[in-house]
Amino acid sequence: MKRLTTICLVAGFAMAVLLYGSSTVLAGPSLGTAASFGVLGGSTVTNSGNTIINGDLGLYSGTSITGFPPGTVNGTVHQTDTVAAQAQTDLTTAYNALAGLSPSVTLPGTLGNLTLTAGVYDFTGGTALLTGVLTLSGPGDFVFQIASALTTTTGTVLTIGGADAGNVYWQVGSSATISGTPFEGNILALASITLNGGTLDGRALAKAAVTISAAETINVPTTTTTVPVPGAILLGSIGAGLVGWLRKRGTL
Repeated sequence: MKRLTTICLVAGFAMAVLLYGSSTVLAGPSLGTAASFGVLGGSTVTNSGNTIINGDLGLYSGTSITGFPPGTVNGTVHQTDTVAAQAQTDLTTAYNALAGLSPSVTLPGTLGNLTLTAGVYDFTGGTALLTGVLTLSGPGDFVFQIASALTTTTGTVLTIGGADAGNVYWQVGSSATISGTPFEGNILALASITLNGGTLDGRALAKAAVTISAAETINVPTTTTTVPVPGAILLGSIGAGLVGWLRKRGTL
């Protein structure tokens, strides 16, 4: 009877770990209301050219959105309203959650052609310059912690093998300037974002200004987007300790 109880306990815990690690509900704080926005700015949003935003456009607490038209928003424009205010609050929560993750790999400040799997990455010197093709391969969350600036020149970001733009996060401590195309992922910038024309499969979410200097197509990912936290790792560690304790007691 004791052995059966132990087996049930361990099996139940293993199921909890599995559900906690895989559930988008339990994975951690989400982008919240910011998830519906292709572009979200704090001070201004400025567009030049025939930009297409396949998602919402928002601004808070600034009052200046310009360039729509000629830009097109295939969603809702929230200019200095309660929806945009809540989205900015949720953006701050998500940004802080991403910044609080422990990086597993430190990358050089300048990236050429490289293929990465899911993980949390930071950068030598706190800046990231992308000059080649960055390929993100396989399922899971890709988090890039950039203490200062993110810049792409001719660099592009591609997802393959089950990787999804909705699960790619660029946490930028100052400003992001994206000139390479296509670019994948959610850009969360503490200052500004500049998009210099092309395609962004993701979101441009800034606490200050968003500037679109040439025609850009922004596609909000359709996947459920949550900010990853190492909850499954924590539960797994507790589980390992539980198994060890049960073995010492002679019940496993």
